[in-house]
Amino acid sequence: QVQLVESGGGLVQAGGSLRLSCAASGRTFSSYAMGWFRQAPGKEREFVAAISWSGAGTHYIDSVKGRFTISRDNAKNTVLLQMNSLKPEDTAVYYCVAGPRVSTLGRDYPYWGQGTQVTVSS
Repeated sequence: QVQLVESGGGLVQAGGSLRLSCAASGRTFSSYAMGWFRQAPGKEREFVAAISWSGAGTHYIDSVKGRFTISRDNAKNTVLLQMNSLKPEDTAVYYCVAGPRVSTLGRDYPYWGQGTQVTVSS
């Protein structure tokens, strides 16, 4: 079992930055791929970024490439999402996820956090 708790969301102006953090409990954290999904009001949930258990492999949705960076610290059971050059269309609830492999599909991640709100004003 893995429990995930996100933090770091908030309100920021367009062009600004935020760093989301996900703290995971459980001794097997380092064996899981980790990722972030987001859901904006009235829209489908979408994949944002994922990182392999070792941190060697990452994957991003095209709309955030070059602006967002996912990283992990297995010693601290933490995953980070550094978000730069934020745009109003990045506004959403962001969810931390854990699963057996890197995937862009929500159904491949059995563990989800409660979500943290990110709001980008224009």
